[in-house]
Amino acid sequence: MSYRIPLIKPFINDRVKELVDEVLDSGFLTEGPVTRQFEESVASYIGVPHAIAFTSCTTGIETALRVAGIGAGDEVIVPDYTYPATANAVKIVGAVPVIVDVDPQTLLMDYDKMEEAVSANTKAVIPVSLFGNPLDFDRLMMAKERYGLLIIEDAACALGSSFKGRKTGGWSDMTVFSFHPRKFITTGEGGMVTTQNAQWAEAMHQYKHFGMGKSVGREEMLFQDTGTNYKMSNLLAAVGLAQMEKIDDLLNERMLLAENYRKLLHGNQKIRIPETTGNGMHSYQSFAVFVPDRDRVMRQMRAEGIEVQIGTYALHQHPAFQQRGVRLRGQYPGSIRAWEETLVLPMFHSMTSAGQTEVVQKLTLCVE
Repeated sequence: MSYRIPLIKPFINDRVKELVDEVLDSGFLTEGPVTRQFEESVASYIGVPHAIAFTSCTTGIETALRVAGIGAGDEVIVPDYTYPATANAVKIVGAVPVIVDVDPQTLLMDYDKMEEAVSANTKAVIPVSLFGNPLDFDRLMMAKERYGLLIIEDAACALGSSFKGRKTGGWSDMTVFSFHPRKFITTGEGGMVTTQNAQWAEAMHQYKHFGMGKSVGREEMLFQDTGTNYKMSNLLAAVGLAQMEKIDDLLNERMLLAENYRKLLHGNQKIRIPETTGNGMHSYQSFAVFVPDRDRVMRQMRAEGIEVQIGTYALHQHPAFQQRGVRLRGQYPGSIRAWEETLVLPMFHSMTSAGQTEVVQKLTLCVE
């Protein structure tokens, strides 16, 4: 279905087309020098030494877990309110996802519940910087030190966000980003892992290249270990590379759009905005609100030609996470509230103030 006001539009300018044409003309379509440039661009922007491109955020999380040595018998704590990929990656490597509730105000992992879930088998936590809301690394670093946990951040939506002035991607042991089309920096499909750890970076590079190690010449390649093909092509990387050249402008536009939504929604007692982490800068990959009777409101907004969407999923409600091999922790009031009330509004680089005003006017009518 085509909407008058879509949820998001990818940023495709002449520079994107120019770099894609260059790759097509080169005939070198698989992963190569353009992918390297894209990785370097992301690493430089965040301020870390290593960025490794992947086919998706999901395969990036899976590989991060593997190079950290996490597998059968290990437990990894994940939030209940997230896309299933977060917990699926844990299951794929043979570890046990331990699912905890989220804070009903920020929609991020409840850090108290996270600490209560730590056991002798807990090796890592995968907190999710949902919608671009940064994590509270004061709390996470205390837990890391207290329990010896690895922090592998699912930052699918959080490129451009920061905590205490330090960008997301520079805090965690490993941080994994998504470049899905709903992200404001997109490659169509794709992901990226950032880390300070050179050994992990090399292991990830090796794993996504079939286990192939470094060599002096092409005929001397050695396959050091089991691996697979999680490479990002030059073609996709070209799209991301061109967009990274404009990331500050795109991010500033999102800040202005978010501030305008806040002004338009100010004083509305039925439509509330989730809280941003203290000392954090939200990148507003998605602008989410809490509304009553969310599913009805969503249907009515879509009927008006305005594309709105649910936030994400409450994992404990789904059969895939009610099976053996998954540990559910108590009740999930925060996640249930998030699932039932969260609605994501349209936001894209070319959106006008008039378009935002129409979205809020229609939404206000729908909730009354």
